[in-house]
Amino acid sequence: MAGSPYFFLKNTFVGFFKRKWDRTFVLDLKNPFPTVDMTAIRKYWFAFIISGISLTAFAQHGEPEQPQQQATEQHEQSADNPHGDVADSATHGTCGHPIDEETVGEYNAGDVAVHHIADANAVHIFGDLYLHLPCFLYAPGHGWTVTTTSAFNPHHHGSGEVSKDGYVLVHGSVLRLKDEALFSAEQKIDGYTHKEVIVDGKTITAYAALINGACEPLDPKSSLDGGLIGGGITSFYDFSITRNVFTMLLTCFLLFIAFRAAATAAKRTEGKAPKGLQNFLEPFYTFIRDDVAKPAIGPKYEKYMPFLLSAFFFILGLNLIGQIPFFPGSANVTGNISITIVLAMMTFVLMLLSSNKHFWEHVLWMPGVPGWVKIVLTPVEILGLFLKPFTLILRLFANITAGHIVIMCFVGLIFIFGKAGTSMGGSIAGILAATPLTLFMMALELLVAFLQAFIFVMLSATYFGMALEEPHGDKH
Repeated sequence: MAGSPYFFLKNTFVGFFKRKWDRTFVLDLKNPFPTVDMTAIRKYWFAFIISGISLTAFAQHGEPEQPQQQATEQHEQSADNPHGDVADSATHGTCGHPIDEETVGEYNAGDVAVHHIADANAVHIFGDLYLHLPCFLYAPGHGWTVTTTSAFNPHHHGSGEVSKDGYVLVHGSVLRLKDEALFSAEQKIDGYTHKEVIVDGKTITAYAALINGACEPLDPKSSLDGGLIGGGITSFYDFSITRNVFTMLLTCFLLFIAFRAAATAAKRTEGKAPKGLQNFLEPFYTFIRDDVAKPAIGPKYEKYMPFLLSAFFFILGLNLIGQIPFFPGSANVTGNISITIVLAMMTFVLMLLSSNKHFWEHVLWMPGVPGWVKIVLTPVEILGLFLKPFTLILRLFANITAGHIVIMCFVGLIFIFGKAGTSMGGSIAGILAATPLTLFMMALELLVAFLQAFIFVMLSATYFGMALEEPHGDKH
């Protein structure tokens, strides 16, 4: 077991925190958590849980990742290759390219990578095997549809073969037929197509379902970004438990089990040196408390510890589960900008609620500064105030997304060198090239998983400390 992930993490991080460990748990064994206000913990945990429930719905409406990033088989098709049985040439020209054709032509690793990191309404396990998740769909004037993705009978591409109340499943994402005459009965779907169209000066991907030889246009799900990133408000809303939401719930459950076990062990072994899971988790606590919260926030750090610890372990848990290349892992949760937006807004709101008079004086009308300079500096300070959450949003989102894309592109070398399976020698060369690169990136991603969780709480603590700072010379 010396090479297991447990021993790797233990040897790496326990050694890193050894100094804090010795000071806290050798000199003060009887009270391993001496500075935590339990009332504050309960209050903040309740707020964090309620915010997490809100995050579940927000992640659906703010989700820009419609099935608009597909693999190359959606785009590449030779001129002399027939388009299958799903449509004749006239239908193909009207609707666009069938999305589930076999790859013909050059393999595009970038498109495949983006497709695999996108969210979906079902968790793909292997082949045609899925973990079907519940779907909660609402269309104004038509009410609710509560079902699971199994109702769409999806195949290995993640596309459904039948409709349900006008809804269809395209590459794992729920879309809706625009023709209301097709809502009343279950429709057999012969295939799906897509094409690029220009709407209001923007190029978007339009999807269609092939039903009885006819091309039926599809509506994407609504998103609350007003069309800035996604499709804006459309004909229906998707409140489903998606793969990302399922991973968040799973992470919360695993964290609850882990900390419950550590807390029970701490009570049972009070006065003794910690062991096992408690021995692994407590250095993280002391590190966040002594090297992040105290230096950045100051004497009032205690009431922010529950939020900082919750955010740290929540982000870390999501990052680590995302490193697992098979079920129940591989979800790109913290690489979803909807999730990072909510986490950053929680920090931003808590910072504003913690701010004092001194903080706002230095933001709106800096004391001791000439008036004409204040006219220039005040807009800059206000802009900087709103840029703070963007640093949290973009840093976490970009780093995690980039890591997943790079790994998928390295794996794609196998298909690029093998010419999409037509060259055995090229495939072997691709495997020899991709294996060390992928292993290196996975090791680097493991480091990034811890680093990004730490950076998020460090910046959050810094913002809290700025909001709480008193004028120099005042006593706290």
